[in-house]
Amino acid sequence: GTAALIWNEIIREKVTNFIMNQSKEQRILNFVLQNAVRGDPCSVVDTIDKYCSQKEWAMNVGNEKGLILDKTVEEANPSVALELGTYCGYSAVRISRLLKAGARLLTVEFNPEFAAIAKQMIEFAGVQDKVKLLEGPSEEIIPQLKKKYEVDTLDFVFLDHWKDRYTPDTILLQECNLLRKGSVLLADNIIFPGAPDFLNYVRKSPHFQCTNYPSHLEYMQVEDAMEKAVFLG
Repeated sequence: GTAALIWNEIIREKVTNFIMNQSKEQRILNFVLQNAVRGDPCSVVDTIDKYCSQKEWAMNVGNEKGLILDKTVEEANPSVALELGTYCGYSAVRISRLLKAGARLLTVEFNPEFAAIAKQMIEFAGVQDKVKLLEGPSEEIIPQLKKKYEVDTLDFVFLDHWKDRYTPDTILLQECNLLRKGSVLLADNIIFPGAPDFLNYVRKSPHFQCTNYPSHLEYMQVEDAMEKAVFLG
């Protein structure tokens, strides 16, 4: 798995970026703009999956784990959801297409280049009324959610950003009183590249009830899993 990632993420991507004079994320967006149906979030998700499984690997949640994400969102039926790690907007589009009328998703992205791509992806999918993209570090944005973004509590949180931020950001959500009894956290990539500190924290905490969903790394046959942690109050 590591060797494949080094090949895809570092060597092959850098060579292609140099030859084409654009980033992989821009290529993914261009492929969507040319091949997906505008205003159809399912078409956008399917088109990104097609590109990343056939042309260039990318760190979206992907379709296999995406089905776990879908099921968890549908069960939580959130009015207010938070995503940490927008990347190209794949999971923001995937989550928002399942939200009920009047519900909203706040998605946080640290990298300004990724945020710019995601903004176009979200608008092309036609879900911009449901999704608010917040640019900056998660540890700065989370404490602002109540006052600046009028969030009372979060019904659903998807953790898919820096793995070493999973635990401190979960603690921050608790400290800022953003979780209520029944709030659902879903964390991606807990085996590969791995988030052992997070697993240790939520599984040992009396405040969470955890469920593990074995799966595979996006677009690869590499073992991975997602962890659901329901806040008990």
